[in-house]
Amino acid sequence: MLLFCLIPLWAFAQSVMVKGVVKDTSGEAIIGASVLEKGTTNGTITDFDGNFALNVSKNAVLVVSFVGYKNEEIPVAGKSSLKITLKEDSKALEEVVVIGYGSARKSDVTGSIASVGGEKLREMPATNITYALQNRVAGVDMSQTSSAPGASMQIRIRGTRSLNASNDPLVVLDGIPFMGNLSDINPGDIKSMDILKDASSTAIYGSRGANGVILITTHKGAQGSPARFTYNGYAGMKKVFSKYPMMNGSKFAEMRKLAGKFENSVDESDDVDTDWQDLMLRDGYVNSHDVSVSGGTNGGGYSFGAAYYKDQGVIPTQNYTRYSLRGSFDQGVGKYFRFGLVNNTNYNVTKGSNIGLYGVLSMSPIADPYNADGTLKRTVKYNSQDESFVLTRGVVEELEDSWLSKTEGFGTYNNLFAEVKCPWMEGLKYRVNLGLNYRSTKGGSFTGEGINSTTADTPSTASLNHSETTNWTVENLLTYDRTFGKHQLNVVGMYSAEQTVYTRSDVAGRDIPAEYFQFYNIGRAEGTITVNPDNWNYQKSGLMSWMGRVMYTYDNRYMLMATVRADASSRLAKGHQWHTYPAVSAGWNIRQEEFMDEVDWIDILKLRVGYGQTSNQAVDPYKTWGRLATRPYNFGPTGYVTGYYVSELPNAELGWEYSSTWNFGLDFTLLRGRLSGTFEYYIQKTTDLLQSVSLPSTSGVSSYMANVGKTENKVTCGTGRPDTACGRWGRWRFPRKYRA
Repeated sequence: MLLFCLIPLWAFAQSVMVKGVVKDTSGEAIIGASVLEKGTTNGTITDFDGNFALNVSKNAVLVVSFVGYKNEEIPVAGKSSLKITLKEDSKALEEVVVIGYGSARKSDVTGSIASVGGEKLREMPATNITYALQNRVAGVDMSQTSSAPGASMQIRIRGTRSLNASNDPLVVLDGIPFMGNLSDINPGDIKSMDILKDASSTAIYGSRGANGVILITTHKGAQGSPARFTYNGYAGMKKVFSKYPMMNGSKFAEMRKLAGKFENSVDESDDVDTDWQDLMLRDGYVNSHDVSVSGGTNGGGYSFGAAYYKDQGVIPTQNYTRYSLRGSFDQGVGKYFRFGLVNNTNYNVTKGSNIGLYGVLSMSPIADPYNADGTLKRTVKYNSQDESFVLTRGVVEELEDSWLSKTEGFGTYNNLFAEVKCPWMEGLKYRVNLGLNYRSTKGGSFTGEGINSTTADTPSTASLNHSETTNWTVENLLTYDRTFGKHQLNVVGMYSAEQTVYTRSDVAGRDIPAEYFQFYNIGRAEGTITVNPDNWNYQKSGLMSWMGRVMYTYDNRYMLMATVRADASSRLAKGHQWHTYPAVSAGWNIRQEEFMDEVDWIDILKLRVGYGQTSNQAVDPYKTWGRLATRPYNFGPTGYVTGYYVSELPNAELGWEYSSTWNFGLDFTLLRGRLSGTFEYYIQKTTDLLQSVSLPSTSGVSSYMANVGKTENKVTCGTGRPDTACGRWGRWRFPRKYRA
């Protein structure tokens, strides 16, 4: 009994409470440094003053780490108080960019690549990252095609290449091509974005990268760090800062008199001034909440998070809601094997897309929307022929359940990987990536009887559509990465295959028997039920690829990268499905030369040149087969049959659309990082454009798809960025020999 009583005392005596402080070489406290007992998961992080306290065994060794600093291993050796100093790691501090199937130091990159950190993207609260990316990267144009909540912006990297095929860039999420919308990605999950702009950089992605590539990396858990919980949230109001510039009542009345063609209707008067926009628009709001937990073990890391976002628009009933779940983990097994999983899942609801401002802006400003008793009129008349349904904020909100549009989207994007290092050859490893993606969209709309119509008994209408996309991707990667003295060599070989299946269905009905049916039971419609074959679709396409890339750096001064890729697309004609294209680029780090040693106001000066060819196969599947369309044909007075006719001719010679690019660049950083920038000049030529060619009506066929035409872009651009975090402009001091 005495022995068992002494066991807890003996165990307690084996551990000690260690307190300490972690600082950098300048004596500043390091906040959030990881302090971990070596060989265990017992750890903590430093507070705002750099202090920590941890209960460890008396012979423990503490591993202290922080991003940008060298790790320190401190033996406890019975001590109860420690003062730890971390030294900066110059290699870790150097910016690393994602280049596709790997990463590289920015100083070693020879292509045109722009990087934006996640903290920069989150500086502006936005529905999706396209708004936060606007005006941040040279050569990347953002166009807002809709102001509705949840709408994405149109992205063009270095302009428009194709006239008929897609010009959208490829989005790669955590290493796997992303088949969803950018609005599906929670901005709070993003760690960094790297944008590949020239052909020498995008060639590694083949035909999918013809319009540029956006590489998105999400947050991962740090190996060996304790669990860390974070919350990020915000809320705000939305107001219309500028309305459409429309005539007021007096100006409109004056214009009508000068025209001399129309007279005021019974609902119009020259002394009326109705601001229809004020009657329609409202204040909106936005709120976002994001929680996550991340950490790591000795051999891996994990990160899990959930987010909620809602954006209520300034147009009544318009709103967008998104729920997001994200999870990732990776774990090493022994010295040579590692596996992991990344999941991004979201569900979103968009409402109110049926409500717009066209009808509001078309209203006459001298039309009075109110009756004599102050109630709203149902319609207002302009003359003997024109009449409009009265649209105001109150009307639209009151009809929310009788006049609605709702779109639900669900997407799950998954990346599984396994990696094994070669035990008998240092630097050689094999990795397999498996991407499994699913996206579903269901949209319904309903307009009740007489709504948005000048006729009160106009029958109700409803429609319902559903689309579904499934995609799988398999990538087999063999990588060799070694440093031999002043020589750095990276070789990547890959074989990949992918398949995408898309389906769409649509049905519409007229005269719904009860308004509470909305669009959920169109089969009960008492009027016409329409199943339009043009709104139904099935597409199946595949892509097979081989790729090889070599990157070589000598003495951090001379860089060379060469890429060869071959793609085969099922969308193109037999005999034209395969195409092989090369890319090569070189860089000269002038700052590392001996003759620059005395020029200490230049930190980085690098010259780049690159050439590459890419191709585009972004046309709908089966375009090479031509198309048939249906048309009813009368046979006598009692009935008709459905016939088929050729609406688009086949093209057995349909092939790739080619783009070739020359890119010249100069990167610089001056005055100890206070000023940095890039100058670039590129020539981009696109030939064999995928274009729909119209045919004369006498041929009986309207068009066919062919490779015709060419385009060319020539642009000089530059970016510059002062880093005010390095010091105040007014306190700069130049060495005497550089003063004018």
